[in-house]
Amino acid sequence: MTTMIAAALAAHAAPDTHASAAAPVAAQPASASEDESAVRAALARYKSAIERLDASGTEALFTEDSAVFETGGVEGTYKEDLAHHLGPELAAFRSFAFSDYTVAVRIEGDIALATETYNYRIERKTGEIATRKGVATSVLMRTADGWKILVMHNSARKPKGA
Repeated sequence: MTTMIAAALAAHAAPDTHASAAAPVAAQPASASEDESAVRAALARYKSAIERLDASGTEALFTEDSAVFETGGVEGTYKEDLAHHLGPELAAFRSFAFSDYTVAVRIEGDIALATETYNYRIERKTGEIATRKGVATSVLMRTADGWKILVMHNSARKPKGA
């Protein structure tokens, strides 16, 4: 599935030598900004759930056949990731806070590509603190129920000097 998505996105993203590199904002259809806002809202709901340490209802943000990849690992669907990875992690945390968060969204028909960059700080219930610099790339798909995350890939590293 991931190979098919990558191939479709690569073919669709091939440069058009007759078009300008960046279309003016005014040339975008009115729904493009609504789509971008909806994609940003879905990502914000996920981010907010992580910060609350409560993933209840986040399954609705993902497609049934979603794929989650994290720091070199294949986590499976979001439901699988939530059950064996994310859920237990959140239960072990006292706090989780994002900072310096930015997101870029590109809409391509019924597909959206999003790149998020951020720093985060985790305090475990044991008192251990971890700070990381992270990036996430997500592919979202327009569904009858709104924009849903089809593929999410996260990676993080210790900040330089930490």
